[in-house]
Amino acid sequence: MKYAIISDIHGNLEALNTVLEDAGKRGCESFVCGGDVVGYNANPKECINIVRGLDMPCVMGNHDEYIGQDCDLSAFNPVAAEAVIWTRDQLSAEDRQWLCDLRYVRLIDHFSIVHGTMDSPRYWGYVQDVSDAAASFTYQSTVLCFHGHTHVPLVFIDDGIEVDGGTFEHLNLEVGKRYFINVGSVGQPRDGDPRASYCVYDAKNETVELIRINYDIETTQKKIIEAGLPERLAERLDYGK
Repeated sequence: MKYAIISDIHGNLEALNTVLEDAGKRGCESFVCGGDVVGYNANPKECINIVRGLDMPCVMGNHDEYIGQDCDLSAFNPVAAEAVIWTRDQLSAEDRQWLCDLRYVRLIDHFSIVHGTMDSPRYWGYVQDVSDAAASFTYQSTVLCFHGHTHVPLVFIDDGIEVDGGTFEHLNLEVGKRYFINVGSVGQPRDGDPRASYCVYDAKNETVELIRINYDIETTQKKIIEAGLPERLAERLDYGK
């Protein structure tokens, strides 16, 4: 079985469609989402419809929560707050309820998914270094766990003695080690590479491959501007930041 593991779509329809098409060409039979289906970009409803239409296992991301619920935005970055309010207005009550009903952690066959951290999945902490990852490994019951949230693809490995981490392109999973893998972002990469990011997990051969793929950024940017969303959200897509 090959799984396409995606995360942080953030309403970017062009990136999502490109990733799904590419994953199909690579023989992926199942799709799994690490959350933040919505937020920032101009096609939240369409992206929700695709995820639901594919019956894709999905966990809740922080933007899914902010947009699904009527939470207080007074402490938010103004650009993020404006995008949350705009996105709420694009969705039906049923769409928002679907977001609210997402779980924080899910077991998918023999691996798990979470948006942020395993040690405090409801509080939207970031796993950015080995210290953060070590805390998550304490609560990770599976050999393999995929996550997102930072929009930066990284792998953290626990060999039973210490935790190590860094960037990756291709992993051969080894017996006796545990893996906490950030698949990056489909819709708003932040590692300096503007290409959409996702992972292919080959369960038969026990490999994980990071995929980067170009998509129609100009169309996504045009939609952001036409929707009246902050221009900064369009500009940052050029730079992957």
